[in-house]
Amino acid sequence: MKPSQTFATEAGSQTRRAFLQTALAAAPAAAASAAALAVPGSKPLRTEERLIDVNVSLGQWPTRRARLDDSRELVTRLRQRGVSQAWAGTLEGLLHKDLAAANTRLAKTCRQDGKGLLIPFGSVNPRLPDWEEELRRCADLHRMPGIRLHPNYHGYRLEDPAFLRLLELSAQRRLIVQLALIMEDERMMHPLLRVDPVDTTPLRDLVGRVPGLRLVLLNAFRTLRAKPLLDLIAAGKVSVEIAMLEGVGGVGTLIGQVPVDRVLFGSHAPMFYFESALLKLKESALTPEQSEAISHGNARHLLKSHAT
Repeated sequence: MKPSQTFATEAGSQTRRAFLQTALAAAPAAAASAAALAVPGSKPLRTEERLIDVNVSLGQWPTRRARLDDSRELVTRLRQRGVSQAWAGTLEGLLHKDLAAANTRLAKTCRQDGKGLLIPFGSVNPRLPDWEEELRRCADLHRMPGIRLHPNYHGYRLEDPAFLRLLELSAQRRLIVQLALIMEDERMMHPLLRVDPVDTTPLRDLVGRVPGLRLVLLNAFRTLRAKPLLDLIAAGKVSVEIAMLEGVGGVGTLIGQVPVDRVLFGSHAPMFYFESALLKLKESALTPEQSEAISHGNARHLLKSHAT
């Protein structure tokens, strides 16, 4: 079973499988790429209004190879599928203790291989003694617009006072904070690397205590749904991306429950097939305004908030 298929619902699995087979066999011509971006009921995206993927990772997963885990191949595929910008974290940031070196490599790879597409989001672990300095390096040295956090891999809980301090300092620097709740389905985990999802119970109160915080939840829909999700989004400037959202017409259903300006496009590539996320847009009947907001507008607004 492939990683992107482990989350498929029974109703949508056949449609998703057929789409992936077609997408992977298609030639990477510009015309085909533009056609793949068409959303039912919406006008085609213009060249300058293409996808912003807020959930991409660089490097190799520690227990297996993922297709397109070479950064240059990933960039080529993303461009073929209409992505103009991808917010990239580093898989080294999960287990490496030397996060300064990992973040330096991330920034260098984004510059050299990204060709203007990859935007680095560094890893910060508030359990390490020099984490405040690493946060400064991410912002000032590498000029990153945000950071990506993995509490379940770094061994701390959200009620840890250091986590609140990290949110406060990030907000002061106007950094976007991405919080990954899970990285892979538990059925795919290696027996010696089983990691529980992040417990978000304390997060609602924390969000309300940090003025100016802009929080993006990654891979949230595996564990966070219904009222807890709605309450968290209502607590502050909290956004969510769609990589692990499942169900036929799931994006349309989601924006019937949460403000459309809080929904971002994310693929979790290369851990998941990028085409799986693209299908989530295609199979939902969105208005042109909704499609524009989710595909790139909301992410662009977050970046502008960082710059101002």
